[in-house]
Amino acid sequence: MICSIIVRNKGSFRHIAAFGLLILLIANILETYGKDFFHVNTMQLLQFDRFGFLFNSIALGATLIYVLLTGKEIEKSGKYAAEYFTLIFFVLCGIFILSAYDNLLMLFLGIEIMSIPLYILTGSDKRNLKSNEAALKYFLMGAFSTGLMLMGIALMYGGTGTFQLEVQRISVGMYKGVSFLEITGLLFLMVAMAFKVSAAPFHFWTPDVYDGAPAVFTSFMATIVKAAAFVAFIKLCDVRMTATLGAIDWKLLFALIIVFTLLIGNITAVFQQSVKRMLAYSSIAQAGFMLFALFNVNDVAKEGLLLYTAAYSLATIGIFAILVKMKDYTFEGYNGLAKTQPVLAATNTVFLLSLAGIPLTAGFFAKYYMLAAVVKTGSYIWLVVVGVLFAAVSVYYYFRVIQAMYFRNGNAATETITFSFKTGLIILAAIIILIGILPQVLLNWFYF
Repeated sequence: MICSIIVRNKGSFRHIAAFGLLILLIANILETYGKDFFHVNTMQLLQFDRFGFLFNSIALGATLIYVLLTGKEIEKSGKYAAEYFTLIFFVLCGIFILSAYDNLLMLFLGIEIMSIPLYILTGSDKRNLKSNEAALKYFLMGAFSTGLMLMGIALMYGGTGTFQLEVQRISVGMYKGVSFLEITGLLFLMVAMAFKVSAAPFHFWTPDVYDGAPAVFTSFMATIVKAAAFVAFIKLCDVRMTATLGAIDWKLLFALIIVFTLLIGNITAVFQQSVKRMLAYSSIAQAGFMLFALFNVNDVAKEGLLLYTAAYSLATIGIFAILVKMKDYTFEGYNGLAKTQPVLAATNTVFLLSLAGIPLTAGFFAKYYMLAAVVKTGSYIWLVVVGVLFAAVSVYYYFRVIQAMYFRNGNAATETITFSFKTGLIILAAIIILIGILPQVLLNWFYF
């Protein structure tokens, strides 16, 4: 932000941002292993653990790749390049709070610090009416869900007398000291979080906002930001759901949300003519898969969520990096891309196969871990079958892009593609294949 006053060269901002992200990533990895630079007493508002640190590392690594690949496009999206990068750092600040919150007020602050910069980034293309409309829609819907969240937190405070995530309960016979206020508050909070992760039936804002926002910011919103909301959600489920809703079969409620989200995301994506809008609906379907981690919070679910964050974020960032370079966002716009830009077509195929969950890509093990988390419960096996069926449906619309690139005649028009951009895409595709073959490369961090 300060550099925008001093530095006059617009191209320098992405290098400054990449350098800042690299420093943050190194500092976070060192802190994961107990080498912190300074100690801050957070008064039990934040609780740092290995899971949160590893998620932060994945988020920072993915953001660094995002800035290196699409930094030039961020600079082109409006007049205030330095401010756009600054807003991305503010979003990361909110994400770090969400991965470590131990207090419901910090959950609220994290969500807001993460969301408010996104409203601005969505409307950054001032000359585009769709971008302005998307920003307004996102802001109004976001404000409404924030109201529900605050209401939920207030009710939970009324029921427990504390904002802390963990509540010390006094058991009296069968009664566990759970009040009606707390249950109602938790349901309000669930609705607000479902909105943030675009789970059905609270997904209506997603396609319009993702389609209207500049494509370069859509990839950031649909990946790292969404994953952060899931990390906050899984913490809430792990600590509060079982303790509070023990008497209610809340798993059935989650199962219905998962099925509904998978159904809407996948079926609607099939009928889209624009690749960007198809990816917006597919992000709802991917959220449906990530909800499996919340259905039964165990070690497999936590590992799976970290793996899914890496696989989904890297693949989507790669796809959008290519999409931004395309002159035409429709499926026809990709016709014959393999002839005009073979590197772009080959790497795009790897990214799409990963999103579809095809073996030897990171997406396969990500989906496997999600389904394994449900299998570990020993019940709701029908939900696993539903997940597999919808994964098969997703293959259809991802393969439509591959079919256009390789099997349709045409001359796909792209902007000038630099050698460094192609190299970046090849490295990103190689990382996705490496994680697909050896997922423990990523997950070993969790334990060692």
